[in-house]
Amino acid sequence: MIISTQNPYEPRTYVDHILEHWQKDEDAEALVQGAQRLTRGEARQRLFRLGHALRSQGLVPGDGVGLFLANRVDSVLVQLAVHLIGCRVVFLPPEPGPGELAALVEQSRARAVVTDPLFAQRAAAAAEHSVHAPVLLSLGPSEQGCVDLLALEAECPAVRPDGVPAPEPDEAVTVLYTGGTLGRPKLAAHSHRLYDALVNLMQGAQQGARPTPFPAMDPGTDRVLASTLLTHGSGHLTTIQALVTGSALVVLPEFEAGAALAVLREERITATMFVPPMLYALLDHPECEPGALPALRRIAVGGAASSPSRLQQAVKVFGPVLSQGYGQSEALGIAAFGAEALASEGALRPELWGSCGRAIHDTEIEIRGEGSAAALPVGQVGEVCVRGETVMLGYYEDPERTADALHDGWLRTGDLGYLDAEGYLYLVDRAKDIIVTGSTSDNVYSRVLEDFLLTLPGVRNAAALGVPDEEYGEAVQIFLAVAEGAEIDPDAVRASVNAELGELYAPRETVLLDQLPTTKVGKVDKKALRAAWTKA
Repeated sequence: MIISTQNPYEPRTYVDHILEHWQKDEDAEALVQGAQRLTRGEARQRLFRLGHALRSQGLVPGDGVGLFLANRVDSVLVQLAVHLIGCRVVFLPPEPGPGELAALVEQSRARAVVTDPLFAQRAAAAAEHSVHAPVLLSLGPSEQGCVDLLALEAECPAVRPDGVPAPEPDEAVTVLYTGGTLGRPKLAAHSHRLYDALVNLMQGAQQGARPTPFPAMDPGTDRVLASTLLTHGSGHLTTIQALVTGSALVVLPEFEAGAALAVLREERITATMFVPPMLYALLDHPECEPGALPALRRIAVGGAASSPSRLQQAVKVFGPVLSQGYGQSEALGIAAFGAEALASEGALRPELWGSCGRAIHDTEIEIRGEGSAAALPVGQVGEVCVRGETVMLGYYEDPERTADALHDGWLRTGDLGYLDAEGYLYLVDRAKDIIVTGSTSDNVYSRVLEDFLLTLPGVRNAAALGVPDEEYGEAVQIFLAVAEGAEIDPDAVRASVNAELGELYAPRETVLLDQLPTTKVGKVDKKALRAAWTKA
């Protein structure tokens, strides 16, 4: 089957939905990054040229293309161009070390790697270790001998590439890095069913029919800020949900609270998505005051567990615009809590601030015990299992780990939580982050402890870790980011924890820091904390 290049009214993929918008009102802004501003007409022409430029390097439908890119407008267009010509997007995020990055390129079978010039040296080193010898392309000149994709683009025709077969139902079209061990990365592979589901979710949200993991868009008027990494699930989904609804997308090159506030204000951003540490940094900025961002109508929070107290603080500052979404690379949409529902229902039932909402449309959630396929009763903690169109096909080129994660269509997420009687999901920890301690080896859920710590005066952020202990195997250690000028007494913190959560949760040691380390995507980096504590 060949995708039509003539009829824009029969969309077959999410890219066709985007092009439907870009073929109307061509002078409206489509993509923005600082001084770079592309209209819909300009974005469409550049997309087509990039598709031809990629094809000129011998790429054919089904080939994998690694994207090792920074947050920029060109990165958005290249990702769309890879799908436009029927190739597989392989996101290469910046956090893996050299060995892991080389293994990622090799295992993903990337025929080409498109890199930002800033990352060209690392990309070249990774490609050298691949037996597939991928073609190296860069978004502009580089010193590593990469082919300049933007120079190629300038010489290509601004017509849609033809002869692209429709994707097969179980064909991997997008691959996301999701950790793993050195030399054996885990790559979550998704088919176009994911994008079909997201388009349906966006359309349902616009009609007010159902909550979504990301804000509902108002076609033609919304301006969406992409603030998380475009090569991660959160940034990718923010991009897609903006463009398939015809909204203008503004790209933030790198997150810093003051710069983000300026862009939110100057670009009249109406919707965005933050991971929790980004939201906290924004709230702590002296210029973040009620009424400072009058255009802002939706803030989605996801990517990591959020503190109920900080969410309530955000609603006081921004108004009832905060929605929550829960997902992971293996299932990019699982549960959601719409902004209006969170504000209204949370006022009546305060415990709902600790929930990440209910299952999104056409998705099922069950809580299961270890090694069991039976659902646990309401209120009982177990592993969150999910089934639906947003669940991955499996781990790319990794049948063994796929078999461990997927059973009869159900994904075992590795997250621990429980459901209440109304289907609201509450997460308590990642299975790997549980701290097992005490004389009876009981579980300390780091999420529960961190949420409480964030209610204490002067605490801007918090992380809890299990550290080796001769008597109990593990002991609780906490790291607190302290607000400027605040004085925190570790003994008082321990006493507060003991009074609220019990002796089991009381920290053996409290480390006070100006700020907690974060990963490239903005989550608290517990690996870095653990490594720093071990060295100390």
